[in-house]
Amino acid sequence: MNKNATRLRRARKTRAKIADLNKVRLCVYRSNNHIYAQVISAEGDKVLASASTVEAEVRANVKNGSNTEAAALVGKRIAEKAKAAGVEQVAFDRSGFQYHGRVKALADAARENGLSF
Repeated sequence: MNKNATRLRRARKTRAKIADLNKVRLCVYRSNNHIYAQVISAEGDKVLASASTVEAEVRANVKNGSNTEAAALVGKRIAEKAKAAGVEQVAFDRSGFQYHGRVKALADAARENGLSF
């Protein structure tokens, strides 16, 4: 098994648990250059809000999309967009990534800006 296969196995277990809870989920994906976040409906068929370091507003404020500062900004934006869509409570789906560094920075920023999970 390679690293990506083990990450996807962890992600599958987490998503199964969130599906049993029937909650709206905050899904995070981290690549080498960017970080992406989506708020997905409880049924899993609709994206209610999304934010990433690829967006023009974020790129104007951050020179590098692959650091914790950029992840914190994305966390703040996803919390604001989720609240605008009427979502306050989410389940955090880290997609099998370790809860450390950029993933943790995004989660902490989302919590500070009113999202609870």
